[in-house]
Amino acid sequence: MKTFFLGAPASSPATLWRSRGYIPHFDQSDLIQLMTFRLYDAVPETLIDRWKQELAWVEKLSAKDPRQIALRKRIAKYEDIGYGECWLRNEQIASLAECVLLHFDGERYRIIAWCIMPNHIHVIIETQEGYFLWEIVHSWKSYIVHEANKLLHRSGRFWFREYHDRYIRDDDHLRNAVEYVENNPVKAGLAGTKEEWRWSSAWNRQKLEDSP
Repeated sequence: MKTFFLGAPASSPATLWRSRGYIPHFDQSDLIQLMTFRLYDAVPETLIDRWKQELAWVEKLSAKDPRQIALRKRIAKYEDIGYGECWLRNEQIASLAECVLLHFDGERYRIIAWCIMPNHIHVIIETQEGYFLWEIVHSWKSYIVHEANKLLHRSGRFWFREYHDRYIRDDDHLRNAVEYVENNPVKAGLAGTKEEWRWSSAWNRQKLEDSP
């Protein structure tokens, strides 16, 4: 794998962290990040509230706080259950999401790995100078919900408001993150191998390798 070692962030993290709700976000262009966004009903908010009580949650926790880490793990595990409407299981909507993610790949950002699960999406992305992750995610979510609601003949809430992001520290972290993203369907029992899951970078890479 190509080396992507980043070293220390170019700017002080203290000035680049921002928070909207209970998830802190790190925003800086020219940075590789693992991010996840999910459908609004993938994890019941009442369940998240209960977990926060159990973890003695307080607002504006650091991303490295054990309570933040524990909550993220619980949410990630629950996402894989396949709770909710799981609209991303619909092939038309999964194809739409794939096209949206890859549309500006190589221009506004570089996607290193991605996976569209039934009720959430993982992306490892390197943003280009002048583009910020929150702007990119907002454009993805806005376009997908607009078109997906038309396909589903529905209106109303589609995405959970927040997303989770974590910047990649070094090569080992990147390799582990790619493995995590591409193996998510296997871990969730949706595929036997990561290459079998149609809506992922692993499947696309295998397709290119098999092409004459």
